[in-house]
Amino acid sequence: MKTALITGGNKGIGLETAKLLLQNGLFVYLGSRNKEKGNEAVKDLNKNGFQNVKAVVLDVTDPETILSAKRIIEKEQGKLDVLINNAGILGNFPQSASDVSIDVLKEVYETNVYGAISVTQNFIDLLKKSNEPRIVNVSSSLGSLTLHSDPDYQFYKVKLFAYNSSKTALNMFTVHLAYELKDTVFKVNAVCPGYTDTDFGNHIGTGKVEDAGKRIVKYALIDNDGPTGKFFSEEINPETDHIAW
Repeated sequence: MKTALITGGNKGIGLETAKLLLQNGLFVYLGSRNKEKGNEAVKDLNKNGFQNVKAVVLDVTDPETILSAKRIIEKEQGKLDVLINNAGILGNFPQSASDVSIDVLKEVYETNVYGAISVTQNFIDLLKKSNEPRIVNVSSSLGSLTLHSDPDYQFYKVKLFAYNSSKTALNMFTVHLAYELKDTVFKVNAVCPGYTDTDFGNHIGTGKVEDAGKRIVKYALIDNDGPTGKFFSEEINPETDHIAW
């Protein structure tokens, strides 16, 4: 049985992604900063017939919880097949480039960039034990330099410097990691789940969480002939295989 870890997996897009992976026969670890909330999510999944799921305390900004989660998964599974770096924060406002607080920048990058990198680096050896290791970095079209330079981009005016640039940095990490692993069976991609109706965006998004989950799972389960080192935003451009960075 394949095993997956989802950071920020106890609600929203992370939880929906977990459901879809469970439906595909994977054992799923829900990374949750709060133990109680993680266990509540597991209980809800159990009530809906999903049994191969477990919550692990994992705060991507806390190295001790990352190592603790790794020890649990290593002891119970011996490997990791899928890592989904889903945990993220939007950050406080305002976020204009001319006056955004350095404290806001640090806070957003701590989770969205350094946290994702830290989790990946800590779990890379367990992923290397998989026959088909997959890494999905949950990004955003808001991190695309190409799109943000295009006045016709539907979110062109959404200039949230801290958040947007953190996703740009995450995209760069994706490219570099994929290049480093290009001669292996790893597949490393960045995926935009879309402008989704969740707590993360105060429920002003228009997309369905089910669609967001499907977009992520598609690249979490791609076969060995699938892409790597790409950025996908099917909400923005569903006609092409990937979007320019």
